[in-house]
Amino acid sequence: MQASPQIQLDFIAYLQRIFVEGDFSATYKYALLHALADICVEQAGLTNTVSANSGSTLRISHQQLAEKFIELYWQHSVPYSATAAEPMLLLQNMGQQAKILTQLAGLRACGVNSVSQLKRHHDWSTLVKASKNIVKVGPLWRLQKLAGIDECFLYPHQHNTDYIELNAGISFCFRRFYDLVVTMVRNHWQLQIRKNSRNDVLIGDKGNLADFLFGSNRRSLQQAKPLLFDIQAGNCFYCQKPLKLQQDTAEVDHFIPWTRYPNDLGHNFVLAHRRCNNNKRDHLASLSHQHRWLTQNLEQYRQLISDELSPYFSCDAERTLSINHWAYQVAKQNHSQLWQGINQFVGFEEREAVV
Repeated sequence: MQASPQIQLDFIAYLQRIFVEGDFSATYKYALLHALADICVEQAGLTNTVSANSGSTLRISHQQLAEKFIELYWQHSVPYSATAAEPMLLLQNMGQQAKILTQLAGLRACGVNSVSQLKRHHDWSTLVKASKNIVKVGPLWRLQKLAGIDECFLYPHQHNTDYIELNAGISFCFRRFYDLVVTMVRNHWQLQIRKNSRNDVLIGDKGNLADFLFGSNRRSLQQAKPLLFDIQAGNCFYCQKPLKLQQDTAEVDHFIPWTRYPNDLGHNFVLAHRRCNNNKRDHLASLSHQHRWLTQNLEQYRQLISDELSPYFSCDAERTLSINHWAYQVAKQNHSQLWQGINQFVGFEEREAVV
């Protein structure tokens, strides 16, 4: 059920107020907003919603938030040393280093190389418990404190539960304005890190902080190439013509574009010609491509992708399917054109190409 136009406008206004009137001495509140947006998308269509007059409510457990925090901070736990003499972590707190980063860096030092490996590590439950405590003690109850006053527009403050319940219509707004929320969060997150003077020696004038914090792991994407080449029988996913893997003209494409959902998920990858990938850019592929993607990645080769790519990426097929449904639902509501081939676009009925 959709939120009313007024709730949607109020949501955007409230989001802007958070960044202006909120108090940010660390990056945990940015992580919380990002986590809420991600979970709303990933939970789209699931059954833990309750009908309401102006939308629906969504229950999110502290456990879900804790695990999402770990995912978001994992990439940040790599040393950033653009100009520093010794590799060091970027500081994300005006005081001591964010505790979650210290813990994740320690696990990296023990040989853990991905979130998937982290979830199988014997310290995973301890890490989640610590992350849950971070969420509960700080950002969960401080995010909605604007100019020193609690204004619980997103969710009520219920300290005696192990979950929060988003107010009516809020989950819809997080899904509807996901791109806006994530863009604002990531921009302010970067600014928060940059304005910490103790990071100056690390960041300097070089390096792309955004790519380091939130970019796709291009090196890891190479690990997906051989598998995708095999399951696609050596052909481009889109044009179905042969790929030349040895000439490095084949590229791993995020089927749901990175700009729409900026996370590396193993089941979301396909292999394509560089020309096809570059021409598709940030568009959603046509419904015929979507059908083949569903058949290939979530039916025929679902388990194989999980087995082969889980050491490098999150490989949750149900999560990927939910994100796919959300992306196409939003595109349909917005009457978006879908990419069919080089410079060809179709509507949702796919009746005729628009060149």
